[in-house]
Amino acid sequence: MTVISEDGGLPMHGQIACSRCFSGDVQWGRSDASQGSWRITNNPLAWGNPQAEVVVLGFSKGPTQAGALERQTHEQIAFRGGRTSLAKILHHVGLLAAPDNGLVDGLIADSHGRFHFGSFIRCTVERYDSGKGAWTATGAGMLDRFVGTEFGRYVVGQCSSRYLTQLPASTKLILMLGMGSAGGYVRACRRAFEHARPGPWKTFNEVAYTDGKVFVVHTEHFKSQGSHLPNWLSGTTHPRGRLGLLAREAVAAAV
Repeated sequence: MTVISEDGGLPMHGQIACSRCFSGDVQWGRSDASQGSWRITNNPLAWGNPQAEVVVLGFSKGPTQAGALERQTHEQIAFRGGRTSLAKILHHVGLLAAPDNGLVDGLIADSHGRFHFGSFIRCTVERYDSGKGAWTATGAGMLDRFVGTEFGRYVVGQCSSRYLTQLPASTKLILMLGMGSAGGYVRACRRAFEHARPGPWKTFNEVAYTDGKVFVVHTEHFKSQGSHLPNWLSGTTHPRGRLGLLAREAVAAAV
């Protein structure tokens, strides 16, 4: 598997050698850094084309993806367990011909295609659950709660400056999977983009913003709980469907 050094821009398909948030002898897949009830494990990855037109970013690798690192091929890890939902999201905003997870499989494996896939936080983010006495990489409010901490903001700053400052000229759209509670994740991500890419950022609509070079568009998360995703996909039949239509409008403007 390809290992890429810290040289800026979208990383190549494979493992990424990045030690920005860690100290000492950093070992991929083993080293971690923590503060309070949060920790990150050094296992950054990338899929697809480093010169992509469209970048699709989750928040972090959840337990399904992180747990598969030693058992599955690289191409099988990204959005594992959620590709059917991801296909529905990409189709809804006009980026996939049909809501077919087989099409997503092909896009993730294609290192020369239109898409790049990864996560906003390239390493695995976990929170210590004192009630269970264990670390967990999933749960309600993970997005908002992590970016609301000093440690979370530091990690977000490191990741965004490393991977999102020097985007290739070919990149027109970054699709962010997740909106957070009452748009909290949208606002936190926008602050990170404004810091990483200083410039004339403008609001396009409630779920999208642009600096005139790249659009950032937020969608429902592919692992959202309950009826959030069906409602987001519903068009005009549910109030949350309005946000899905706004995302579709912004994607059309971007590409």
